[in-house]
Amino acid sequence: KFMAKDGKVSFFINAKAASLFKQRIKPVKLRWTQAWRRMNKKGKTDETTKKRTRKVAKFQKAIVGMSLEDIKKKKAQKPELRQQAKEVAAKEAKARQSKKPPAAAKAAPKGKMAGPKVPKNKGGAGAANPAAATKKYQGSR
Repeated sequence: KFMAKDGKVSFFINAKAASLFKQRIKPVKLRWTQAWRRMNKKGKTDETTKKRTRKVAKFQKAIVGMSLEDIKKKKAQKPELRQQAKEVAAKEAKARQSKKPPAAAKAAPKGKMAGPKVPKNKGGAGAANPAAATKKYQGSR
């Protein structure tokens, strides 16, 4: 019999168990205890069956551009019709692409982008022209 400071009373089977408890040795670390057997899954032979996992139920959500009804209508369509619609959409996209490049080509040459790209203000005074930087310091000596 052992009484802790908080008033909890512990009864032990034998002196060995009491001694180990007083030394604060955890039962999980002792191979002969039930606690160790539980931690290391020993002795439970009857419960060898695997737990069944639930099959996820499939359901559809509406997408930003389409409502659920529209999606269902598209699924119900025959593949041939869907293929035709896809081809028509592709032709329209190509037509739009062929119209845009001339406008984009005119806008590209405009501006200061013709020359090589030089970083602005990197490396202090006169980094783009090192000769000018040396002249500056020679005059001040």
